[in-house]
Amino acid sequence: MIKRKVRVKLKLLQDMKEVFKTLSRRRPTKIYCPRCRSPKIHLSSSLDYWLTPKKYVCENCGYTGPIILELEKEA
Repeated sequence: MIKRKVRVKLKLLQDMKEVFKTLSRRRPTKIYCPRCRSPKIHLSSSLDYWLTPKKYVCENCGYTGPIILELEKEA
């Protein structure tokens, strides 16, 4: 029973390691407004992402919120 729990935890750690590897290799993405698809979207303040949840503002349509579109170029 204990060996099984150890194996499950080890598998979980290995899976997490793979996720972190993928994230570290991830290329920068372009972000777009989910409402108007404009690339003119930015964090609402310098404290966002550090102290408070991310909140984006679109200069084009005025959208304000935590959701954005991210696009990666395929290799």
